[in-house]
Amino acid sequence: MTDAGAILRIDHLTRVVHDVRVVDDVSLEVARGDILAVVGPSGAGKSSFLRLLNRLDEPTSGTVYLNGRDYTAIPPRELRHQIGMVMQSAYLFPGTIAQNISYGPAQRGIELSSARIDSLLRDVGLAGRGTGDVALLSGGEAQRVALARALANEPQLLLLDEPTSALDETARKEIEVLIGTILREHRLACVIVTHDRAQARRIATRVMVMERGRLTALGSVEEVLDAR
Repeated sequence: MTDAGAILRIDHLTRVVHDVRVVDDVSLEVARGDILAVVGPSGAGKSSFLRLLNRLDEPTSGTVYLNGRDYTAIPPRELRHQIGMVMQSAYLFPGTIAQNISYGPAQRGIELSSARIDSLLRDVGLAGRGTGDVALLSGGEAQRVALARALANEPQLLLLDEPTSALDETARKEIEVLIGTILREHRLACVIVTHDRAQARRIATRVMVMERGRLTALGSVEEVLDAR
């Protein structure tokens, strides 16, 4: 891990669906600046694991601690501001780019200044585009807006679920570089699910492997990926 002290502590996290243990007794920690890539075969439980981390799904047993606080004691809306998530496809609201970026803070009664919106747009390579209609965005541009919207909440942890897999090759490379740059500049903790081990090698500081819902390997990029 990069910094001492865990932002996230995952304690025996388990989810059972129709008698299948889709996530099975997973325990680990994530510190600030830690970029943890989750890899494994299709159906291994990677996305199911990620959804448990901000309670999009509920665990059957075990829990998660955010800065030492059991996350079941945190209201879900507050939790999802602190643990931001970007999906495989960008789910944007109808309207302008600026309206999408402002949405999360507005739910907490916070009005983002135009300067803050401009700063977020510069961070994701969309400077000056705030008044643009999201319906006119390309897939790569939409992912940039989704990332800016997550960052607008000033999260402590960012969850990324295959954030480049729905993009063409050019956009995929651009978004991958952008994600790496933002994570390093903001020293954000991140958990990224990816089917692409080469991408995990380029972005991550650590890698965990999941197979049949279980954590089967955890360590540095070199320790895990070079051993397989």
